[in-house]
Amino acid sequence: MRKTLLAITILTVSVALAPACASKGFVREEVGTVNAKVDTLGATLSSTIEQTQQRVGENETRIGAVDQKAEAAGLAASGARSAADQAAAAASAVNGRVDAVDATMRRLVYSVTLSEDQGNFPSAGTELPAAAKARLDAVISDLTANPQNVYFEIEGHTDSTGSAAGNERLGLARAESVKAYLYEQHQVPLHKMNVISYGEDRPAAPNDSREGRAQNRRVVVRVLS
Repeated sequence: MRKTLLAITILTVSVALAPACASKGFVREEVGTVNAKVDTLGATLSSTIEQTQQRVGENETRIGAVDQKAEAAGLAASGARSAADQAAAAASAVNGRVDAVDATMRRLVYSVTLSEDQGNFPSAGTELPAAAKARLDAVISDLTANPQNVYFEIEGHTDSTGSAAGNERLGLARAESVKAYLYEQHQVPLHKMNVISYGEDRPAAPNDSREGRAQNRRVVVRVLS
């Protein structure tokens, strides 16, 4: 009877312990699998990080090369602008000398003065009066009858009334009105006319009288050949 009970007890204990042993083995197996996956993931992640760092380094190198090229291009452009500016300044100086020589070589054919004392340009006026237009028509008629290569220098003058800057503008406006009339009415080429304002700086008479101021409000047209 005792033997039978012992056998039953051992069998019971064996049955109870068997699942426990099986569970521990399963756990060990699963843990091993997880560890393997973690190791694989870690290796993959490490490789990815290394590749990313390598790409970042390559990109930084490319960016540095691009920056150097951009800087070199900027320096080249700056040098080109400087060279262009110097060339433009040199060309302007040459043109100025050519114009000066050309003006020196030209011969004065005659000049016409349009002033208020002759019925033209009232005080502060810029509009070309009818009498002034008639005198310009006569000049063009004479040139047409005796054709020659001529050039017009048109000077604007004022009296001393008002500010110097205002008189400078007023003299220029008077000269421009003569230039516009010659171009629009007689088709004189623009490149054959030059305007300049002397303002109050070159009076033809003293400004201390009404008559003197009237003479100073004038436009002088010089015909050169």
